[in-house]
Amino acid sequence: MKTNPTTERYTLADLEKWAEIAGNIDPPIRLGVFGDPVAHSLSPQMQNAALRACGIEMQYARFHIRANELRSALLLLSKLDFVGINVTVPHKIAAFRQVDELHDSARRCGALNTIKIETAHSAVATAKGDQRLIGFNTDGEGFLRSIRTEFSIDLRDLRVMIIGAGGGTGHAVAWQCALENCERLVLVNRTLEKANALAEQLRPFFSGPRVLGPTARIEAVAWDEWAMRMQLADIDLIVNATPLGMNPSDPAPIPARLLAPHHIVFDCVYGSSKTALLRAAEEAGARGANGLSMLLYQGALSFSLWFDREAPIEAMRAAVVL
Repeated sequence: MKTNPTTERYTLADLEKWAEIAGNIDPPIRLGVFGDPVAHSLSPQMQNAALRACGIEMQYARFHIRANELRSALLLLSKLDFVGINVTVPHKIAAFRQVDELHDSARRCGALNTIKIETAHSAVATAKGDQRLIGFNTDGEGFLRSIRTEFSIDLRDLRVMIIGAGGGTGHAVAWQCALENCERLVLVNRTLEKANALAEQLRPFFSGPRVLGPTARIEAVAWDEWAMRMQLADIDLIVNATPLGMNPSDPAPIPARLLAPHHIVFDCVYGSSKTALLRAAEEAGARGANGLSMLLYQGALSFSLWFDREAPIEAMRAAVVL
């Protein structure tokens, strides 16, 4: 028997001959993350630490799955002995349309990051050994807990700008802000139509009184300097929900000159070095944090969904200290 190193990456081709590829791995790989890219993901370290802490004899691995391979990979999962999977960039919205059942957490925001694989309940399906893929979204709740932890403040007290609101992470964060009844929400996206569509979905949550002045409680604006500048005097929390920052050479998603000391900056990207956005926040005298705590909390919630038990959060936290 061989033990799989958590740095290993598998592909769709590997899933297609999984018994041959993984049959001798002990403990077996029955969890993982689908992404493109996926090499940077710290989820294996974190989830494998949780599995060890709970004495669960299985492993979690990375799967490099391209956008045009997602459907095939998910169909294969339902035939293999997997417990669950996380999905990350760029699959969160596409996977939403590929599962058998959706939890409210995924349905309301049109994106998912966690799939639980369960045996279908009907007698016929059980006899056939059919598996159902059930989609959840733990990003929103993970984001909420992260903001509380990093800044000792609740979303309901904040005026929030989300950059990259049209993607899967942006959707989940926006919905959490709405559910928490944040004071104000500004949705920024390169494709303005996507931000407008999301704003219309969320508008009923923002029909209450304006506490902090005459500005609209929810708006969608273009991703350009002038449009963002016009909003930022009335914003407390700036959230980067784009992948910008995953590569060290990436620019900040917002010009550094727009940041001010009163801003709080949360970058959903995490890594061993500060992103351009967090460096700019520091230079502006603003508080900032990366997405490591969000990774931790959404991962703990995923673990609880898969195993119907409390996640060993401290073991998971220790595994992802950069």
